[in-house]
Parts: sequence; C-alpha cells; structure tokens
Amino acid sequence: MSSESPAWQVDIDAAATAALAAVTEATDLAALREVEVAALGRKGSVTALMKRVGTLAKTERRAYGAAAGSLRQQVTAAIETQRDQIRAAAIAAELDDDTFDETLPGLNPARGHVHPLSRVRLELEEVFTSMGFSVLDYPEVESEFDNFEALNIPGWHPARDMQDTFWLKSGHLLRTHTSAGQVRAMHQFKPPFRAIFPGKVYRYESTDASHDHTFHQLEGLMIGRHVSVGHLLDSMRTLLSAIFKRDVQVRLRPGYFPFVEPGFELDISCQVCGGDGCSVCKQSGWVELLPCGLVHPNVLRAGGLDPDEWQGWAFGLGLSRLVMMRYGVSDIRLLLGGDARFVEGFHAGA
Repeated sequence: MSSESPAWQVDIDAAATAALAAVTEATDLAALREVEVAALGRKGSVTALMKRVGTLAKTERRAYGAAAGSLRQQVTAAIETQRDQIRAAAIAAELDDDTFDETLPGLNPARGHVHPLSRVRLELEEVFTSMGFSVLDYPEVESEFDNFEALNIPGWHPARDMQDTFWLKSGHLLRTHTSAGQVRAMHQFKPPFRAIFPGKVYRYESTDASHDHTFHQLEGLMIGRHVSVGHLLDSMRTLLSAIFKRDVQVRLRPGYFPFVEPGFELDISCQVCGGDGCSVCKQSGWVELLPCGLVHPNVLRAGGLDPDEWQGWAFGLGLSRLVMMRYGVSDIRLLLGGDARFVEGFHAGA
C-alpha cells in the first residue's frame, strides 16, 4: 500500500485476500455456500465493510463505496466461477466411473392426472356454457336462510332431518346441497337468466358404496317468463348425451322436493352393473341422479321475484354419482379418499 492510500484500504485488501482464499479452498458446494454466507451474507465480512461507508467523512465516501462495491463484485464472481468448476468436476468424475452408462435413458418427471371429478365438471361447464348458461361459484359455508328457509324448508320441515349437516358455532352450516345458490343467483342477476353452480356439499350421515358425508353436486337454474318441463328435459338430454357420448336409458318419475313444484326424479340405468343390480344401485338397476322440477313460487318470492310474472326450472345433479356411472367406480368414497393410485388410473384421453 502506498503512503497515499487511505487507511481503510488495508481492511478492503485484507477482506479480499481472506475471502478469495476461502473460495479457492472450498472443494464442494456445501463448503462454498458457507463461504458465500460468511462473506456476502447479512452478517458477512464484505457486507460489514459496505455498511461502514456511513461512518466515513463525506470526502471519502465515494472512493470507499466504489472500493467496497468492487470487492463485492470480485468475491461474487469468484464464488460463481468456483461453483461452476465444482459442478464440472462432479460431472467429469461420474463420466470417468466405470459403472456409469451414458446410454441409459434419463429419469422422466412424474406425470400428474386430472381428477375424474374435475374432468367431468369441466366438461359439464363446457356443455352448459354452449347453451348460454353462466358458471357461478357460491360459498360452502351457508346461512340457514339460504340453505333451508329460502328453499321452502322451514325449521319444522321433515326435510331438515333428511339433510342433517355440520353446524358451526356462528349459526352457519356447511351447505347440504348446491340448491342453496338458487336464491343468491336470483338476487344477483336480473331475469331472465340461466346459470349452473357446481361445488362440494356436506351431510352428516353414514357412508356406504353410494353415500358419503362429502360429495359434489351441480345445480342448474333457468328463470324466464315462459319456462316449462319440456325445456328442462331437453337440457337434461343434451347433458347426458354429451357426458356419456352414447344413449343412456333414463326414467322420469314424480318426486317431492320442497323447492320445486311439480318435482321429479331423473334416474339413469346403472352403468356399473349394466342394470343387473349391484351395491351402487342397491340391486335395483337404477341410480338416482338428478332431482329436478319447476321452481316453487315461495322460492321465487324469497329471491325477490313475482311468481305471477316469472317462472323457472331447477335441477340438482349428483356430480359424484355421475362420475361413478361414467367410469364404473364402485364406491363413492374412492373419489375423495386421497389415494394417488386411484387418480393415476385416469388418463387425459379417458
């Protein structure tokens, strides 16, 4: 160091010598990482020198800052060079190994699969959007009003016992059906409109091959001035032919649901057993798939609509059961069981 060199130059030179020597001595990536932290980390030696700029006289700060910055760049470049050399040496060592066979194929990354529930839901959304329906998303935690009372199911109604659910301390509950979105949609959109809202629903019940405490539904709602059961049936035929890509035997029978009048049950021939009878269809050959009907006047009133002016139809599709029918899944609990082996059985073209 010349006599004209500033006093702090000694510290800069000493730090450079120590850091560069440590970089050279690091022979593996772990050791080099330790050197990098010791020099350039938050409490590193080079970092500490850079922080000293504020303690110097104003006339020295520019020169000191430039010297400290140059030191940091020098150490950083040395570390990167050493890291590349260590990696290159490791590759060379593998190639020199007599047991290494460069002709072997590399390891392919694991390929994920779309869950069958997600695949069928996306297909349904595409079918309905092609018919002019909007796709809506509503909360899984619902109020008692939207889940029951607005759907013409007061507290004393026996349907409450059939749809016992999980209650929260706040007084809210996990929705028992996607039908809870009907009144929400009526308040959200100006009629006429048509929409579907798929999602997860919950019921506090025993599980078996065709029942689970958590499953998926897809609700459909159409509000207009002149709506009939014929419109409903035509939409359902379009839906089923698009999903199964073939004619499926169905039957429509009267059914009671408080939020529709008249109400129907649309059943399909069991696709697991071909209609012969199994645990999924409870040996009947038929699976209840789609409760539906014309929206009850009380539900229209709860949605702020005049039933003398507006009409509507609605359906609640058992999305989980539809997936079972399409792929021949014999137990609904497999759909949400979390077993990766189950999902791996479904490929992109399925």
